[in-house]
Amino acid sequence: MKHSNAISKPPEVAERQELIRFSDVSKQFGAFTAVTDVNLQVARGEIITLVGPSGCGKSTLLNMTAGLFAPSMGDVTYAGKPVEGVNVRTGYMTQSDHLLPWRSVADNIAIPLEIAGHGRKKIRERVEGLMELVGLSNFASAYPSRLSGGMRKRTALARLLAYDPETLLLDEPFAALDAQMRLNMQYELLQISRKLGKTVLFVTHDLDEAVSLGDRIAVFSKSPGTIIRL
Repeated sequence: MKHSNAISKPPEVAERQELIRFSDVSKQFGAFTAVTDVNLQVARGEIITLVGPSGCGKSTLLNMTAGLFAPSMGDVTYAGKPVEGVNVRTGYMTQSDHLLPWRSVADNIAIPLEIAGHGRKKIRERVEGLMELVGLSNFASAYPSRLSGGMRKRTALARLLAYDPETLLLDEPFAALDAQMRLNMQYELLQISRKLGKTVLFVTHDLDEAVSLGDRIAVFSKSPGTIIRL
């Protein structure tokens, strides 16, 4: 059973404005070539899943989108401008939830807002809204050690959304979950991303997950990775 059947692809995706573009992108780390000759355009509000063998450079594309490092060759543009330095319009989530064990659910979600210097009232209102969005309103004071794997992931997702990034960069965020919980999180991610109009780049090794989530699937070759099917 795939929950994603209940949430259809927005019919206007193909007509939306381009947000991210990779043009003839290659990235080398010393003598190692991670990706080569990558060309990909991502529209606003689109969900692109990236699938392929380990070490083929899927995460490298996320890192370049986030501005964590530049391509060795080619261009990465965001909203029509070259990505130079950290791209604050993106938010990153990896396999680990990185929750602080000494902070409650509400306090973990609040971290980006505290760093941004928002006042207590605004933080409280924003956190309450996010907890409702991800279904954690009844667990505001719970600590990570008392949460299930799915609840930890929902907390991490709410924290990611706290500062309202335009694009979500998700690197196998549900890989550690059991099959049923993974399906539930896929469905919740679809609901949230559609509701909030987020653009998503989602790395996975799971073809079923790629099909369930993606408006389009970018299939990578083995290293050095390039897109062989889209």
